Amino acid sequence: MRNTTKTVTTVLAAGTLALGLAACGPDSEKSKDGPLVVAASPVPHAEILTYVKDHLAQKFGLELEVREFTDYNTPNLSTQDGSVGANYFQNQPFLDDFNKKKGTDIVPVVTVHLEPLGLYSHKVKKAGDLKKGATVGLPNDTVNEARALKLLADHKIIKLKDGVGNEATPKDIAANPKGLKFKELEAAQLPRTLDDVDAAVINGNYAIEGHLKPAKDALVLESPKNNPYGNFLAVKKGNENDPRVKKLAKLLTSPEVKKFIKDKYAGSVLPSF
Repeated sequence: MRNTTKTVTTVLAAGTLALGLAACGPDSEKSKDGPLVVAASPVPHAEILTYVKDHLAQKFGLELEVREFTDYNTPNLSTQDGSVGANYFQNQPFLDDFNKKKGTDIVPVVTVHLEPLGLYSHKVKKAGDLKKGATVGLPNDTVNEARALKLLADHKIIKLKDGVGNEATPKDIAANPKGLKFKELEAAQLPRTLDDVDAAVINGNYAIEGHLKPAKDALVLESPKNNPYGNFLAVKKGNENDPRVKKLAKLLTSPEVKKFIKDKYAGSVLPSF
């Protein structure tokens, strides 16, 4: 799909911030290489980064530039080639799969939040009301498709073969009592398909962008308990100790950001720290 980019830049002054950030002092460690450019999905990642930029970064001497991307490939490729210094949009299973397929060496820095994956519909009120032969939209990337199928299996809508993991596809369904049909689509497109399919499994960030409220509107929703899909700040291997990255990591896991996430997203995005 066409990628759209939005850049928000701020030039920030030095100062102090009482956030328990002694590991990264203010001006003494300020990078001379300009702002830290971070690639992010618009919602909630760029919103969280913009909160940090507007309310926290200035007091800690961090220059931050946020670039928004609407796909799941460009942020990692841009991080790998140095076009951006970091990214914030993905989880560990997705990154493992991406690194393996693309030969990149992106690594996580700190986990910030979880966006529960959910099943949504404009046509039924409960998952049990799906008719036989109903069509269900799924994300078409490897990890999120497997995650979507696991969600359906966890709620007894289908049954997966024993031992399938993060590469499960509809071919790995062992039982499909309703004879559901599956339509694999770009994850970002799924909210726009709800009038054309009977239901769709949608990533939390795209659900929010599509004016859905996961905590309220999802027919079934992932549990945060022992969930491996927390979203994190990531960099190219070797850049973990960049002072700017360390500052941002501390700010993203501050009490202020935790409160912002809880207040703004009301259970649709969950802090992971």
